[in-house]
Amino acid sequence: MNFTRSIAVKALLSLSLAAAFSLAAYGQGSSLPPIVMKPKAPMPVAVGNNLYCAGYIQTGGISTTNKIVAGQDEADGFHFSQNDYMYINMGRDKGVNVGDIFAVVRPRGRVDSKWTDKKVGNYVQELGALEVVSVKQNVSAVRIKSSCDDFLLGDLVQLVERRQSPLYEQRPPLDIFGDPSGKATGRILMARDGAETLARDFIAYVDLGTDEHVRVGDRMTIFRDIKRGNVMLEPQHEDITSKDYGFHSDAFSGGTFSNQSTRKTGENADKRETNTYKVRKDRPSGLRKVVGEAVVLNVKERTATIVITRNAQEIHTGDWVEIQ
Repeated sequence: MNFTRSIAVKALLSLSLAAAFSLAAYGQGSSLPPIVMKPKAPMPVAVGNNLYCAGYIQTGGISTTNKIVAGQDEADGFHFSQNDYMYINMGRDKGVNVGDIFAVVRPRGRVDSKWTDKKVGNYVQELGALEVVSVKQNVSAVRIKSSCDDFLLGDLVQLVERRQSPLYEQRPPLDIFGDPSGKATGRILMARDGAETLARDFIAYVDLGTDEHVRVGDRMTIFRDIKRGNVMLEPQHEDITSKDYGFHSDAFSGGTFSNQSTRKTGENADKRETNTYKVRKDRPSGLRKVVGEAVVLNVKERTATIVITRNAQEIHTGDWVEIQ
């Protein structure tokens, strides 16, 4: 046995003896202690920008008293972002202290949507937060603590609203054939940043609010009429005419067919004609296409801010929502 092989054999024996002594320490015939898996903490459905920069639509007015009045480097540009220094028109005269945190918002204007007849109010964009670093008599220097968009002079300053995100729950797979709940229904009016085609984690606004007893954490089913696809596109019409003659001829074998054209009914094709539109008119009502699910993050009088938590396909502004 050469020297290298001898060293390898001794190392293997040492490991075997160590393992044997370890097992013996637990007693003859005893098993190793079970591995305990700590349960994972529930995850929030919205964090960061989706929680504090989701925006909202409200019917009431908004105070324009407190605002950003200057930027430390405004001579070099008009746009400000995280860690830039600015000034607000609030100081010792309004009880401001170093370390105070304020929210920054920007009213964008009245929401007029073809998807609802309600007067839902004005859209308010949430931009981020400011932290006070120096206080004077009637102004304070602030640092942009977080920004979801550029800050501008004149943006409004408000007290920070404490928010808590709903938590994810263990739920069955999305039921795309789910029945209606019978609760209030509404429409997706618009989405944040003007998005029209939506998916998971997108923020949107619906015309259901406290008037319909909507609460933060409520889940909503997103659906549309089963015959509708992309609600932003006009339906395509076919104008090809079908034929119910000439089938004995090779030239016309099969005839010409269109989804919208008329065709014969009955076992012997001797009954009245029908077409796609006729079938849709006569079929049972209530057929719908479930395309997703959302959770309510913020509620106002006639609207709610939602985050989409899962989707079976693309979701569009104009789709219906229903409280689960």
